[in-house]
Amino acid sequence: PLFAGRNGSAIENFSCVIYNIFLMNCTWQAGRDAPADTQYFLYWQKSIDDEEMECELYIKDENGRNTGCRFQNVRIIGNAYFLVNGSSKDSLIQFYDEYINLYKIEILSAPLNVTAHCTRDSADCIITWHPPLTSHMKPPKCFEYEINIQNK
Repeated sequence: PLFAGRNGSAIENFSCVIYNIFLMNCTWQAGRDAPADTQYFLYWQKSIDDEEMECELYIKDENGRNTGCRFQNVRIIGNAYFLVNGSSKDSLIQFYDEYINLYKIEILSAPLNVTAHCTRDSADCIITWHPPLTSHMKPPKCFEYEINIQNK
C-alpha cells in the first residue's frame, strides 16, 4: 500500500540546498512517532532517464541515525526526485518523497572581480563586477544586484 507504515514515522522537515557551485546538502528530522531504532535512507533521481542513487555520505545524529546527506558533483538540470524510506525492527516506516526544482535551492556565491574606481575631486565612483559562478549557465540579465556603500 502507498502509505503503509506507522503514522508519524516518516521523516519531517526535509530540505536541500546547493552551494559552492556543485555541492548539495539534504537534511531531515526523524518522524515524531518513529521507533527509536528507525534508520532512514535517501535515494534520489536526477531525471526520469537517470538511475535512482542512494546517498553515499550520510550525516548522522548523536544516536547514529541518518539525518541528512552530502552530495558532491551535483549538476543542476531541473526537477529531481527524492525519496527517504526507513526501516525498524518494531514496525513498518512510512516513506517521504518530493520533487524539487534544483534551480530554486541553489545558494549563489558573491559576484566576482568587484572593483571600485572613485575620483578624489568628485563624488563619482564606477563599480564593476562579473556574475557569480553557478552550477548552470544563467544569462547575466537574470541576476539582480544591490550596492550598499558604507563610507566614501
